Amino acid sequence: MTKPPRPIDHLVLPTADLAAARTRLSALGFTVAPDGVHPFGTENACVYFAGGTFLEPLAVRDGATADEAIAGGNVFVARDRMFRQANGDEGFSAVVFGTDDAAADHRDFVKAGVSAGDVLDFSRPFLDASGKTATVSFKLAFAAESDARDPFFFTCERLNSPNVDRAGLQRHANGASRLSAVVASSESPERHAGFLASLARSGVVSRGDSTFDVDLPNGRLCIGPTASLAREFGAEGCAGGSGLRLAAILFGVDDLAATGTLLRSNSIEFSTIGGRLVVPPAPGQGAAFAFEENS
Repeated sequence: MTKPPRPIDHLVLPTADLAAARTRLSALGFTVAPDGVHPFGTENACVYFAGGTFLEPLAVRDGATADEAIAGGNVFVARDRMFRQANGDEGFSAVVFGTDDAAADHRDFVKAGVSAGDVLDFSRPFLDASGKTATVSFKLAFAAESDARDPFFFTCERLNSPNVDRAGLQRHANGASRLSAVVASSESPERHAGFLASLARSGVVSRGDSTFDVDLPNGRLCIGPTASLAREFGAEGCAGGSGLRLAAILFGVDDLAATGTLLRSNSIEFSTIGGRLVVPPAPGQGAAFAFEENS
């Protein structure tokens, strides 16, 4: 039986300072959730969307605990450190897919030769905007290209989903209602398109000019040449070597003019490129952010 495509669950954005990330994302018009603390030395402050996707700004809270986690085989913390060592503490390190069976995904990744390490199980407390607490548990299965030191990918199974009302956290002053696309760049995009499609359990659609789309149930992955994407999303966001780089995130909004008004009022630098508002990367942001009007 053919398995359905995997949806985007969330995106990991390493940052040096979670408070700075909260300030930056708030200035961009996002509602940022209370801090979440992991049991292995990292912490986050997430931005949620109604479709179930979210951004995960990630900081190192306790270096000694992170060291212990890496020594114990924690792939999530190890890959985060690998990314920071290669790129610094600000960036866009991982795309996460939703799943209902991370153990099966791990077996598939091992069989395909793309496993990045052992499955990770963990739980952490969750606090919603009203102060209600719950415990959430996860199982993660990791994948990466064999020669890739930077971006990594994993599937996330939520073992228990507490009935926590996130409606307030999903309303954003900038009007963003969804993640519409994730953009990756490479000098050789054709080398990576098949890998991304296999992870997503989807097909590859060529848009011409060595640019490819991978359609997902709740968005799409796009990979293209570094030079052309640099023109579309800014050179700083898409610069890199011959390997794969996670470069930009597209958000759908209902009123693009209102989004532009908010960005200007908060002194956020942006450009209008191809009918989108494009914000270059900044500390606490990690990637180029582009806002486009929902069709």
